[in-house]
Amino acid sequence: MAWPTHQSEERTWNPRQRQGSRADRTLERIIVSIPPRIGELEYDPTGPLARAHEAAVIAIARLEAGFGEHLAPLADFLLRSESVASSKIEHIDAGWRAFGKAVAGGKASEEAQSQLAAVRALNAMVDAAGSGAIGLDDLLRAHRLLMAVDYYTARDAGQFRDVQNWIGGSDYTPIHAAYVPPPPELVSELIADLLVFVNRDDLPILAQAAIAHAQFESIHPFTDGNGRIGRALISAVLRRRGLTRRMTVPLASVMLADTSRYFMHLNRFREGDADGFVEYLAVGATHASEAAQDSGMALADLPTRWRDIARPRAKSADEALIAALLDTPIFNADTAQQITGTTDPSTYRALGRLTDAGILELLSDNKRNRIWAATDVLAELDTLSAAIGRRTTGHL
Repeated sequence: MAWPTHQSEERTWNPRQRQGSRADRTLERIIVSIPPRIGELEYDPTGPLARAHEAAVIAIARLEAGFGEHLAPLADFLLRSESVASSKIEHIDAGWRAFGKAVAGGKASEEAQSQLAAVRALNAMVDAAGSGAIGLDDLLRAHRLLMAVDYYTARDAGQFRDVQNWIGGSDYTPIHAAYVPPPPELVSELIADLLVFVNRDDLPILAQAAIAHAQFESIHPFTDGNGRIGRALISAVLRRRGLTRRMTVPLASVMLADTSRYFMHLNRFREGDADGFVEYLAVGATHASEAAQDSGMALADLPTRWRDIARPRAKSADEALIAALLDTPIFNADTAQQITGTTDPSTYRALGRLTDAGILELLSDNKRNRIWAATDVLAELDTLSAAIGRRTTGHL
């Protein structure tokens, strides 16, 4: 259906200092994009698009109904999977071992800490959405959580940009940029309008989430972190509308599988093709939900597999640890002892046996904070992302 295009305006370029090439230093005028106000617009998909939208809603509902009540650990697993994939789109990839260290509070790389911050931001957005309307404070709080790990980005955390930003092109000016968002003085008004759209209940759910994300990326309200917060907004809309209650649809893995296609659809949205972006997200949601169900079944089978390998004695420390691994796949020695309820020597012997059996891996041998992880659970993060990639690249 028809959707308004972004408009363009010429603005004076007033940099704080002249840097870069001669073209950068002599730039005086730029063209910025002005997204339309969408708060009160109607959107009703029809024909094949409506069917794709319906299929996605059914797939998400099946994921929620099949595992939301019966496999609680899958909720945390999918939340982490979505956050890690969203970070990878921004070229932040620590690997699951480093990420595991960060989760357990160990010494970890900046990239791992950044990925963990993305988990916290997404969790905050989704939790807030489950309690009612998505508000400005929710967006700003999520951004503060995301940016808190870096001293330089933390200075701008939780507040809208007061400078002109751009995507692609030069490091110094918007010259040759792929996209130039609206000027900073329009950001607050555009976000307020977007939140009106986000909190409506008379729109098709997945279409609402897709358009909200594309509009947020077009506004680009922050100096950094726009992609990760914008993708978290998709999950927040699905939670606010009640389509999900516990599960997080791993849509970032769809986007990660072919980022050029993702960015192409965002650009087309700005040209008025909302249908294309809605269909892209709907088809991706179907494949992501189906792959997530496969991961859910794989995770559910793991405790039996672990018991077959380790053959723990009943009521032993080994058995207690195996029973807790889906809920707590990453842990330190203190947590292990809380799980087993036994003495240090008994707990460490059990940890050693499960590590020798290949069920656990020692991620950090720091004497003050040893960290173990259930290898199969963390490896499934990569398996899920790869499975979504295989499903989506041939169909989107």
